[in-house]
Amino acid sequence: MKRKIGLLILIVVLGALAACGKGKEEEIPTEVKVPEMLEVELTVSETADVDEPVEMKAFVTQGDEQIEDADEVVFEVWEEGKKADSEMIDSVNEKGGMYTAEKSFDHDGLFHVQVHVTANGLHTMPLKEVVVGDGGHYDEQAEDDHHYHTEGFSMEFMTPVEAAANSDEELIVQIQLENEPLENLKVRYEIWSDLSEKHDWVDAKEIKAGEYAADYKFNDASTYHVKIHVEDDEDLHEHVEHEILVKE
Repeated sequence: MKRKIGLLILIVVLGALAACGKGKEEEIPTEVKVPEMLEVELTVSETADVDEPVEMKAFVTQGDEQIEDADEVVFEVWEEGKKADSEMIDSVNEKGGMYTAEKSFDHDGLFHVQVHVTANGLHTMPLKEVVVGDGGHYDEQAEDDHHYHTEGFSMEFMTPVEAAANSDEELIVQIQLENEPLENLKVRYEIWSDLSEKHDWVDAKEIKAGEYAADYKFNDASTYHVKIHVEDDEDLHEHVEHEILVKE
């Protein structure tokens, strides 16, 4: 009789332990939720008259949520071929995920408007163009140097404004495809000066989505050429050349 009671108690204890173990297994999460992409709808007039105020709007969402407290929404505006002289314009938070700013242009030309948006640890920077007046007139060779083989591809180089000999400069390029940052690229700077035939090759690191940077020391006062080479793991291969005037 005692053996039967002991066996019954043992079965009950083993059953309870098995139930506890099963409960713990069910508590282990089986999947990690991936955060949704940050979406920005940039709205800017495609054409404008000289001195006409142009309204720039950025509607920021993440999934079904309107982002009303973005960390940064700044509009960057520059004329074709003058990225180094770009103007940064802070936005006004209109609530409901809408951020706005206004800009007027005092002469004919082709202007670029790019909004930099950071929210919830994510960053994006869509780009639009505005033709003011007759669109201005630009050097044809410069336009040829910026011809890309991939449709929708764009590359904006942050040309150092006052580079000096024997100084370290940070070289930064922003790369997009269809106004979305292109990540995980192989980006290299090929650099040489008018005083030397030697070409230096510098690998860039991605410091944020679609933005690649590298440090380089300009040893001499001269005109330097910087050719940016961009590749991915498939068939993307683009390059563009810029000049930097380095002073004493």
